[in-house]
Amino acid sequence: MNDIATSRYVVVDGIRTHYWEAGEGLPIVLLHAGGYGENAWNSWHRNIGALAQAGRRVIAPDWLGFGKTDKLRDFAKGNARMVGHMVRFFSVMGLDDRQLHPDGVDVIGLSMGGTFLVKAMATGGPDPFPVRRMVLVSGGGFSPLNDARTILQEYDGSFEQMRKQLQQVIHAPLWEDDEFVKPYHEASLEPGQWEFVSAPRLRAPFTPRSGDFGNADDTPYELVSVPTLLTAGAQDKLRETGYAFAIGNKIPDCEVMVFDQCGHCPNVERADEWNALVTNFLDRDRSEGVA
Repeated sequence: MNDIATSRYVVVDGIRTHYWEAGEGLPIVLLHAGGYGENAWNSWHRNIGALAQAGRRVIAPDWLGFGKTDKLRDFAKGNARMVGHMVRFFSVMGLDDRQLHPDGVDVIGLSMGGTFLVKAMATGGPDPFPVRRMVLVSGGGFSPLNDARTILQEYDGSFEQMRKQLQQVIHAPLWEDDEFVKPYHEASLEPGQWEFVSAPRLRAPFTPRSGDFGNADDTPYELVSVPTLLTAGAQDKLRETGYAFAIGNKIPDCEVMVFDQCGHCPNVERADEWNALVTNFLDRDRSEGVA
């Protein structure tokens, strides 16, 4: 519990699911990143208050397996199970009710959250999420299996290793501050979180050796049908230079903003600018009485 948002739980198909909620108004859902120390609060703590103050009902759930949501890993369906659980969360929360929200709700995804979101919205079929407008924060694109990514996959649970993890994703030296590192380290020690994040590396010796990183990005971005804003950092170690504009050129209705002197998390490093940019993007047609 804190003075910005309220901690809540809802049961989704038998899974105790945690989320943060703040503000009132048109709902906006924040989908967090997927590192060892990530959860809804750590990904969005610098944004929830500003979005709520802008007249929004902010809902920030912990993905299946993260934060205080139940730690269940589906070794057969993998990421699809996580996305399916989140789709059901939207339904249980009434966010897909077209009588309440005829145009859908706004959804923002950071890193893993953004990648899962844009892939789900680029199927060419019925959209699984009821999205009105979408914001991607370093989501989508080719994820090289480079030195920075290797460090992120080799977490031993220590405080200093978490600092090193954050150094790979945050360009500004925020990771030098122990108080900045502390909540990420504490989240990484939640019972089951290390095991959940590490589990995808467990593969039977007779199965092909593949993973989420180092593979070609074959997402059909041209099938995304909702207005999209893609925000990224110019010094992102986890993506290739220019990837944001490459994706933006494929999505039919997409704006791109790349923050200079910024890493993988512009919503954290450049929070004030990012909050203003995103609020303007989401409110643009609301001011015209459309939403």
